[in-house]
Amino acid sequence: METGKATGIAWRSLVTLAGAVATSIAVAAAAVIAVVFAATLVVIGFMATALLGLAAFAFRGRTAPAAAPTGDPGLIEARHMGGHSWVAYGWNERR
Repeated sequence: METGKATGIAWRSLVTLAGAVATSIAVAAAAVIAVVFAATLVVIGFMATALLGLAAFAFRGRTAPAAAPTGDPGLIEARHMGGHSWVAYGWNERR
């Protein structure tokens, strides 16, 4: 009868040890996955910052500079609206 009790204790110790090893492996894998996820978020943050910076430069470059005044009073201003369309400004002030 003593042999059966000793065998049960041995199996219980072996199962406890196996559980501890499995838990350690799971914790290590979770730590690695957490580091990879954090690094991914950092990279996404850098990419978003770069995208916003490029968008700011694009919108800044898109604004039209002010037209330099010319000395000719008979000159009118015309803007191309796309296709064959033009809009002229200042023609009604001509004398």
